[in-house]
Amino acid sequence: MTESSKTHVILLSCGSFNPITKGHIHMFEKARDYLHKTGRFIVIGGIVSPVHDSYGKPGLVSSRHRLAMCQLAVQSSDWIRVDPWECYQDTWQTTCSVLEHHRDLMKRVTGCILSNVNTPSSTPVIGQPQNQTQSLYQNHSNMKHKPTAVKVWGKLSESFSRMCCVRPQMDRFPFVDENANLGTTMRYEEIELRILLLCGSDLLESFCIPGLWKDSDMEVIVGDFGIVVVPRDGADTEKIMNHSSILRKFKENIIIVKDDMNHPMSIVSSTKSRLALQHGDGHVVDYLSQPVIDYILQSQLYINASG
Repeated sequence: MTESSKTHVILLSCGSFNPITKGHIHMFEKARDYLHKTGRFIVIGGIVSPVHDSYGKPGLVSSRHRLAMCQLAVQSSDWIRVDPWECYQDTWQTTCSVLEHHRDLMKRVTGCILSNVNTPSSTPVIGQPQNQTQSLYQNHSNMKHKPTAVKVWGKLSESFSRMCCVRPQMDRFPFVDENANLGTTMRYEEIELRILLLCGSDLLESFCIPGLWKDSDMEVIVGDFGIVVVPRDGADTEKIMNHSSILRKFKENIIIVKDDMNHPMSIVSSTKSRLALQHGDGHVVDYLSQPVIDYILQSQLYINASG
């Protein structure tokens, strides 16, 4: 498949990130590598979206700290960004709402219609302008001037810098009115772009807990967007999916990242990291990046059992 015929993907990960670990970053990288190996996808970006403070999880530190730690964790990445939108809302947002927000945000930024998993792969999505503007890439007969996946994400990030999906200053996350005038609408070559929810097998398993998720939200998350699952601790994802009628119904929209090798990062968790910090365990350096550790120590986070 040519690059333009592949589905271009932005991976979105929602969670507490309390704190963000090397395992979280590894999940992004592992998912991207696997999707590229399938030959059907090009991952052009990743978004880390920390949960709102009102989520109510015991030991959840302020979003101010969690956003700062996430920012430090991805500062060396050229494709993963931190988004503060969830944290800046008046209250906790559902995962479904976060996905829909980013879909609508990118629709406004690009001026184009984003695909979902039910859109035929032959349907061009980016490149269908919603208003008449001059094409950013004038000469479509010259392949040199057509944007690569990297250029697409770069241009999206450039526009996001006026909004919220950017690398902001550590002391303040810029957040402007989403209805502000963003200038000339961008257009790209005709490619298909989707936002997929990136998660571990623990979130997939939570879909099977009666009453925990609204069926309507699950229908949107799995049916309209689709999910990429990175299994942890040898989880049997097939068995998990068989416990949910909705997961079975949209099984084709669930991509399981397969890997014959057990990577040590697959067992790293925020819980283990907090415990290591509380007990002064030197193994914390295996769980967290050094900038995140430095920030935690400086801010005196997670030192007490209360978080």
